[in-house]
Amino acid sequence: MADSARGPRPSGPADTTATTPRPPGREDAPVPRPSGRQSATAPHPLDPLTAAEITAARVVLDDAGLVGDTTRFPLILPDEPDRHTVAAHRPGDPVVRRLRVTLLDTATGAGSEAVVDVTARVLLAHRDLDPAADGRPPILFEEYERCDEIVKADPGWRTAMAERGITDTTLAVCAPLAAGNFGRAEETGRRMLRSLTFLRCDTADNPFAHPVGGLVADVDLTERRVIRLIDTGAVPVPAECGRYEAEFNGPARTDLRPLEISQPAGPSFTLDGHRLTWQNWSLRLDFNAREGLVLHELSVRDGDRVRPVLHRASLAEMAVPYADPGADRNWICYLDVGEYTLGRNANALRLGCDCLGEIVYVDAVVPDDHGVPQTLPNAICIHEEDHGLLWKHSNMFDDFTAESRRSRRLVVSWIATLGNYDYGFYWYLYQDGGIEFEVKSTGLVQTSASAPGTVSPYATEVAPGLQAPYHQHLFCARLDPAVDGHANTVEEVDVVPLPMGPDNPNGNAFTVRATPVTDSGEAGRLADPAAGRRWRITNPAARNRTGQPVAYTLTPQPAGPTLLARPGSPVAARVAYATKHLWVTRSAPDRRFPDGDHPNQHPGGAGVTEWSRPGESLENTALTLWHCFGPTHLPRPEDWPVMPVDRCGFTLRPTGFFDRNPTLDLPRESGGGGHCHGQGT
Repeated sequence: MADSARGPRPSGPADTTATTPRPPGREDAPVPRPSGRQSATAPHPLDPLTAAEITAARVVLDDAGLVGDTTRFPLILPDEPDRHTVAAHRPGDPVVRRLRVTLLDTATGAGSEAVVDVTARVLLAHRDLDPAADGRPPILFEEYERCDEIVKADPGWRTAMAERGITDTTLAVCAPLAAGNFGRAEETGRRMLRSLTFLRCDTADNPFAHPVGGLVADVDLTERRVIRLIDTGAVPVPAECGRYEAEFNGPARTDLRPLEISQPAGPSFTLDGHRLTWQNWSLRLDFNAREGLVLHELSVRDGDRVRPVLHRASLAEMAVPYADPGADRNWICYLDVGEYTLGRNANALRLGCDCLGEIVYVDAVVPDDHGVPQTLPNAICIHEEDHGLLWKHSNMFDDFTAESRRSRRLVVSWIATLGNYDYGFYWYLYQDGGIEFEVKSTGLVQTSASAPGTVSPYATEVAPGLQAPYHQHLFCARLDPAVDGHANTVEEVDVVPLPMGPDNPNGNAFTVRATPVTDSGEAGRLADPAAGRRWRITNPAARNRTGQPVAYTLTPQPAGPTLLARPGSPVAARVAYATKHLWVTRSAPDRRFPDGDHPNQHPGGAGVTEWSRPGESLENTALTLWHCFGPTHLPRPEDWPVMPVDRCGFTLRPTGFFDRNPTLDLPRESGGGGHCHGQGT
């Protein structure tokens, strides 16, 4: 499950419009309703960036003399206002929009960052980045192609390929990957990528079926040359193709009958501009080039009250470290959000393929490498799903009369492709007040070559001579809670069996132990499935009718291993957020990402570990939770040539937030020949 061979989206002229095109293959189909880009509503401080704002930021920087022929724009992000500014905003109030811009001079490799007020059209701040202290700007899309050209022009690489019997390199793929930071003196001061090599039988072939073993090129992007070539020796290139398309895997099954999902009256949700409402839920949609989909101001209506739950929710980072200790692989660990700008890699979703049912698509606007706005069509998918039984009881004292309700959930999703791997990200909202986040990992596993039949302690042979290395996917969700207000406290809750004794003569008693996380020095927490460990986000100032603080509970689904790279290793320094399942920190405007603002080639130490030094109170205050989760993947032969979806995630469930089951007002549903309530059988 690796993210090897990152590459840009198909290039083309920038599209600065926001449209909802017809589903591919259904040119006669009506455009899905509503459009998802309605402009009638008043501007809001948390609206996504517009094409005009991105363009304005570039103009301001150009006027300030900060843009030249070799200037690129690896990132343009909204400089989000703080919670209090957002809470004070009322419809019709003026909105001040500020953007955070990361700049890169490709001629020198120097990076800088600026803050631009695009409302007043003024430059507010600008500073140069110190690579040693700050890290470097993320990887440009254009640098993938540049790296491929540099490697293929290198005499050493060409000689190494010839020694492997490969003289025609037309169909070779040089896969550029993030370099990390290993403290090597020869890399100091350089903007780096490292490149593996793969082969293809033709331009449509799957290159990951044919890795060129033992060969890595370290590339200086500024000097445009290979500064080091690692060659551990030739290994036979696997010959078997790994095609997964239908035409290579027929005949197709003939016993699968159509499955239709119909909502004749349309969906139950409403999208007004960027504000989405469904059942008792309300939230605001955002999308940026780094994190992709961001949810703001999630609140739920409880009777005549609108009660906040989350101020902000996003996927803030994902690391993919590998287990192979060989010189050609021991450096691989990707940071897909911070190094590769996850949001820019969003798919254009297709009806019937990525989403099924009564779908509303929403476009996203992000900058390209030159700071020019481009539209990512159908980046976000919104729809409803039946989710089985919500609740039921058959009354044994009344001839087993049954009463039940079915569960329905709202799905807000998007999918990104990073090289060989594809990730689906799904936020689910439930009628009972529950929230769930799920990641579906699929696509192609990263591969290496070996002699056929080789048994490796670090990989699985998935085809003759084709190894899929062991690795981890360590996702980090950023959750800014606002449970009935912004002053919250987190409690770690364990289930505890009690010792036998006079108060527990049969040894059956167990209870719960709730430990408040009160100081930043205690911020890093580990899951414990044996104790049923979960984390309860409470508001001590808001009480339910039993007198207990209202709360939402965060539960891992499931709780897997944290980072397996050893303490003191370069990977552990750079991916420190993944050494714990949860970090609790005080919210602050400059605490945006768990591994810092610029993790590319950063030595480590930024982010949650920096914010978790002792001495900062975490009680009754605005908090951010950084939840790390994800699979440790030991690939199977069944994962080749394309991997079935692997799921992971977490839930947030109301815990004393409501005074009773909040779904008692759901109507009885009818199905088939009649109502689903009535006599049991």
